Amino acid sequence: MAGENQTQVSEFVLLGFPHGKPFLFVLFLAIYLATLLGNSAILALVSLDPHLHSPMYFFLSHLSCLDICYSSVTMPKVLANALRPQATISYHGCLAQMFFLMGCAGSECALLAVMAYDRYAAICQPLRYTQAMSRGACAAAAMGCWLWGLLDSTVHTFLASRLSFCGAAQLQHIFCDVPPLLRAACSNTRPSEVALHAASVFVGLSPFLFVVASYLRILATILGMPTAISRHKAFSTCSAHLLVVALYFVTANLNYNRPTSGYSPAADTLVSALYCIVTPMLNPVIYSFRNQEVRGALRKAVWGRGTLGSPGSNA
Repeated sequence: MAGENQTQVSEFVLLGFPHGKPFLFVLFLAIYLATLLGNSAILALVSLDPHLHSPMYFFLSHLSCLDICYSSVTMPKVLANALRPQATISYHGCLAQMFFLMGCAGSECALLAVMAYDRYAAICQPLRYTQAMSRGACAAAAMGCWLWGLLDSTVHTFLASRLSFCGAAQLQHIFCDVPPLLRAACSNTRPSEVALHAASVFVGLSPFLFVVASYLRILATILGMPTAISRHKAFSTCSAHLLVVALYFVTANLNYNRPTSGYSPAADTLVSALYCIVTPMLNPVIYSFRNQEVRGALRKAVWGRGTLGSPGSNA
């Protein structure tokens, strides 16, 4: 019966779009263009400036690549739907969108944990840093992050493909994600719910706790440094990453672990928009304003001048 019901669903109607769609289109287009421009600028700076050829910026370039993918998974369809009388997405398009969205989410959680370890190794174990964060180790860690996200998304997408939908297939959202799909399904959603809770622990909570533990060790090491200049330099290399971690994990937790009681479709859409649309735009802004070497590289690229530290000085 489940298989028969699934074949009858050709598309989903997305009910998360408010009135005033032309304004919504302009707003989302501006956010999307800012996301592409900001993250592409980070990628270009890290690639072209030798002062940024260090493990810290290697992982930052992967974060920018992830943010471009994150935004591009949802925004083109959101922009197209903002100009249509009725916002829709095909059944297979919905599953594909969810697959890549969850893949980016899982990969970014793992990547933020790896970036925290990079700062821990640089500050707490500087003598072993070069060996611990060798080029091969960095490449393996980055590849592991991407594969971890793809594994997580494969599980969720497979379980979602087994769901059946009765009557009008409507999602209280502006794009396809696991929570709105589960709320719209009329078949047993228990396997998907268990997988979502398990992912919240192993894909979301575990990396977050690892980040917290790493920065507690980093904080203890920084406070033990003999000079204020050393402490300031160490704090400056970590502050941008901490802001990105806080923004990402808080919005992700609100998106996937909201209580079912008092559920508000409008609030859910707002949280998801912050998590999947706004956060990828803010990450390069945070790194640009909070990181001296990125600011210096940007000034040098734009104006042809600027003072940069020596290569790998943040390591």
